[in-house]
Amino acid sequence: MTLNARIATALGADVTDLSPLQGGDLSRVEVATLSDGRRVVAKSGPRVEAEARMLKALALAGAAVPEVLHAEPGLMLLTHLPETRPEGAAWTTAGHMLRQLHDHTAATPGWPEDYAFGAMPIPNAPADDWPTFWSDRRLLAAPEAQPPDLARRIEALCTRLPDMLPAVPALSLLHGDLWSGNLLFGPGSTVHLIDPACYHGHAEVDLAMLHLFGRPGAGFAEAYGPLDPGWESRRAVYTLWPALVHLHNFGATYRPMVEQLLRDLGF
Repeated sequence: MTLNARIATALGADVTDLSPLQGGDLSRVEVATLSDGRRVVAKSGPRVEAEARMLKALALAGAAVPEVLHAEPGLMLLTHLPETRPEGAAWTTAGHMLRQLHDHTAATPGWPEDYAFGAMPIPNAPADDWPTFWSDRRLLAAPEAQPPDLARRIEALCTRLPDMLPAVPALSLLHGDLWSGNLLFGPGSTVHLIDPACYHGHAEVDLAMLHLFGRPGAGFAEAYGPLDPGWESRRAVYTLWPALVHLHNFGATYRPMVEQLLRDLGF
């Protein structure tokens, strides 16, 4: 069955136009216009049903997300939301929303199912403590995907994580891939979270990712609230994971970023 036919069957209206949507590095993302005037986002890929469950979990925690209209193997349909540049108090809204999300906690780190960024696996099985989870489920999850010299340095770093990370921080509900492109800003200071890779972990993980390719705008930090002492020394540890993902998925352009983070950490 064609994509148009699958959308029509799921939503009860024919597709009159189907156009690529900006983004979609790891999945096929398109906007469909329906015969009844609706516009929906169609996301295709092997993990979209898992993503739909994550979006629903974020919504239950009070986060603003696109509504999941339909999910089946290989296809998820979402409400289409207008996008603008951040305006007014948009970053303040984002800070309050992320703080509310992070106030939802669990007893153990992880998530009920594994996930992946493209070919990069994201194992989410629980661990006895947070440094073990960050080591085994993130930094050492795919050592074969890293150049051998970097893999040795990362292994050495991981032996020190119990001294660098809290053993049992508050285990917040994380977005899991919170770069600025996954904050969808709309009219009137609205903001929605998109493209999650959820699990429970240290809230500073989301904040590190949000600072990887830029900085949140005015009002975010004040709305989010104060961070735990020592966060500055932990940020490079948490930034290293998305840097490794980019190195694996997008190539050697990201190797200098990984090397600099390891040097900053003393490895």
